[in-house]
Amino acid sequence: MVSITLSVEEKFKDQLKQLLWVNWSEIAREETIKKLIFERYLKTGEISDKEWEFCERIDWHPVDELPLKKEFIEKISKIKKEKGIKFKNMSELRKIIEE
Repeated sequence: MVSITLSVEEKFKDQLKQLLWVNWSEIAREETIKKLIFERYLKTGEISDKEWEFCERIDWHPVDELPLKKEFIEKISKIKKEKGIKFKNMSELRKIIEE
């Protein structure tokens, strides 16, 4: 197995040392794999079975990294502008729902 060394500022190194339970090697490995999968997905639109297993294991998918579509942003903006329903307590909410 190959080893990689990263240079970081002393202050940042001290902050990392405070998180002793974090496996920084595993985080770096997963993030690198995610980057490779994402780049391949952008080029081909495909994910291999092995990549899919990795994505499932860490609960991540390349589409999670894609920017939101313009139509979706417009739809959400429109919903935000709509007037909401106000209620004071749960019984009042039940009455609104049952109507």
